[in-house]
Amino acid sequence: MKNVKAKPFIKWVGGKGQLLEQFESYYPDELKKGMIKKYVEPFLGGGALYFSILEKYKIQNAYLSDVNRDLILTYTVIQNKHDTLLDFLEQYQKQYDETATDKRYNLFLSIRKHFNEQRLEINYKKLSDNWISRAAQFIFLNKTCFNGLFRLNSKGEFNVPFGKYKRAAIFDPDNIIAVSAALQNAEIVQATYSDCYTSVNNKTLVYFDPPYRPITRTSSFTTYTGSEFTDKQQIELSQFFHKLDKDKKAKLMLSNSDPTVINPRDTFFEKAYQGYSINKVYASRAINCNGAGRGKINELLITNYGVKK
Repeated sequence: MKNVKAKPFIKWVGGKGQLLEQFESYYPDELKKGMIKKYVEPFLGGGALYFSILEKYKIQNAYLSDVNRDLILTYTVIQNKHDTLLDFLEQYQKQYDETATDKRYNLFLSIRKHFNEQRLEINYKKLSDNWISRAAQFIFLNKTCFNGLFRLNSKGEFNVPFGKYKRAAIFDPDNIIAVSAALQNAEIVQATYSDCYTSVNNKTLVYFDPPYRPITRTSSFTTYTGSEFTDKQQIELSQFFHKLDKDKKAKLMLSNSDPTVINPRDTFFEKAYQGYSINKVYASRAINCNGAGRGKINELLITNYGVKK
C-alpha cells in the first residue's frame, strides 16, 4: 500500500484530526516496527486516523466500516468512481458560488429535499450510477450545512439547517484523488462494529471511535443514525473489546469522553475497561450546545497494551 497524503474529505463530529499528534505516542510498538499488517476501523466517520496511519506506516490492507449507509456509499464512490464524482462536485461548486448569497438557503433546501426523497430509491447494496449523484449531494450538504453535522430525524431524513457560509470547499479534486488512492486496498462496508470480528487477527490494529458518552445533558449527540448510542450499548462495546482482546490478540485502541471532567466520581469507563490502559488526551470540544462551552477538555484513549502515561 503506497503512503498517500490524504485527509478527511468531510467535516465530522468528533473528528480526530486535532488529536493525531498526541495519538502518535500511544500507538503500539508493533505498528512502528512494521509487524501490524492490517488496520480495522468500525466507526469510520471522517477517517482521519486511517489516513494518518496509512501515510506513516506500512499497512497492507484495511477494513473500514460504519453504520451510516450514505457515508459508506460516499467512500465507495470515491474508491471506485472518483472521476465522475468530481464532475458532479465541480458543478455543485460552480452553482453555489454563482448563487446570490440570499438565494443559497433555497439552493441548500432544494438539494436537501432531493437527498431525502432519493433515499427511498437507492439500492445501498450494489454500486450503481445513481450512487455518484447521491455521494455528491452528501458532500455538498456536509460542506454547506451547519457545523458539518450529519443528523437524521426519526423518519431517517437529514434535517441539519443551512450553514450560511460565504465560501464552501465543495470541490477539492486533489484530496478526492488522494483519498481514492488511499482506499484502493481497503474493504469498505456498511456494518455494525461487531461485524469486524472475522476480519481481525493478531497482526491487526483496531481503532474504535464510537459516539461519545455525553458528559452533560446538552452535549449529547445521539441522532447520527436516528437512534441513541446508550450506556447499555457502551457496555456491549466494552464487552466486544474484551472479546477481541481475548480471542484475536489484536492491538486495540478506543476513544471516548472523560466523564470525570464534569463528575470526578463517574467511573463508568474505569469499570467497563478495568484491566486496560486508560490514558487522557486533550481536545478542543464543545461540551454543551452553547459556543461558550467550547474549550480544551480531557478525552480517553483506552488500549489493551502499554501502560498508563
